[in-house]
Amino acid sequence: MRGDETAKMAAMNRWLDAVCAELGVDRAVMDVNATALLALISDVAHGPTRPGAPLTAFLVGLAGATAADGPAQARAVAEKVAAVHRLVQAWEPGEEGPAA
Repeated sequence: MRGDETAKMAAMNRWLDAVCAELGVDRAVMDVNATALLALISDVAHGPTRPGAPLTAFLVGLAGATAADGPAQARAVAEKVAAVHRLVQAWEPGEEGPAA
């Protein structure tokens, strides 16, 4: 099974390289934040809303992209990930928003 995971990761990386090139996005910005983004997506999917997880990732990326340019962009995305992660942690199941 290990070879299957290696092949999946290689395919993912080829895909992400192509998407970054097509969209003109610096792959390094994503790479720096990939672990935190994946953890956030998991937390959102297993917390507030499963279908909202990929859209949350989009919003974090959009907010990070509009907050800074160049090298500061990776830091801006990391700050947005942390902010949304705090929101996830404060979210009460079945509530309309974060706990007071």
